[in-house]
Amino acid sequence: MSGDLKLYRTGGGPVLEHEGAFVPLADEWDALVNRPALAEHLRRAAARGAGGHGGARIDEPLLAPCDGQEVWGAGVTYDRSRSARIDESQAAGGASFYDRVYAAERPELFFKCAGWRARGSGHAVRVRRDARWSVPEPELAVVANARGEIVGWTIGDDLSARDIEAENPLYLPQAKIWDGACALGPALLVRSEPLPPETDIAVRVVREGREAFEGSTTLARMRRPVAELVAYLFRETSFPAGCVLLTGTGIVPPDGFALRPGDEIEIEVPAIGTLKNRVAAAV
Repeated sequence: MSGDLKLYRTGGGPVLEHEGAFVPLADEWDALVNRPALAEHLRRAAARGAGGHGGARIDEPLLAPCDGQEVWGAGVTYDRSRSARIDESQAAGGASFYDRVYAAERPELFFKCAGWRARGSGHAVRVRRDARWSVPEPELAVVANARGEIVGWTIGDDLSARDIEAENPLYLPQAKIWDGACALGPALLVRSEPLPPETDIAVRVVREGREAFEGSTTLARMRRPVAELVAYLFRETSFPAGCVLLTGTGIVPPDGFALRPGDEIEIEVPAIGTLKNRVAAAV
């Protein structure tokens, strides 16, 4: 049985999509992600669904495709990201940090959020109340199991407060971590081999019915192989439930653009789908 395998996480449990049919699974998410030979297990489930147990759609809201997994990020993996970070951190004296890490053997890796903080497609994200310049960061995300094996791919939005990071590189955690600062989804594309270099990542922000920003890049512009990033992450750190790694962004909005409440963010990777989130008003 061929065709893409996509896993969706819902409040009722995981749902498998294969060749247009949706098959509810009895597995718990964390056990499923860490199951040996996951693709073969899912193909057997798809075959059973083809016998009449599958449906034509998902009726429940989608959750982020992570549960007990931590979410981490990799920075300065695209040249465009390096240039933007150098520009924004000039005044704080941190410009050389980003230039040096781009060329270094060791990548920049940082903690983004616990799995329960990540928002799924269709759910609201937020910008910090104490930031003036928050932007979306559209990224390909990789999911690895507890053994450090890549099991699938999803889409991530690593929302960032660029003015806080620019003020001082030591403020990076505050520029990256707050309630509603990470979105993942809509699905986990289960495959161990990398997506091809020509794969597009595109983002579109709609404000009051009009396009406020759009941009795109391809995976060919990534400097570091994803497998290398995962290997560094697992080098001295264990992840009992596995982890999600955001692999960096190659799309940086212009300096005059900042997210506002009410904005609609759409990030598309054709093989995976479209991650859609609305920016909620500050509480």
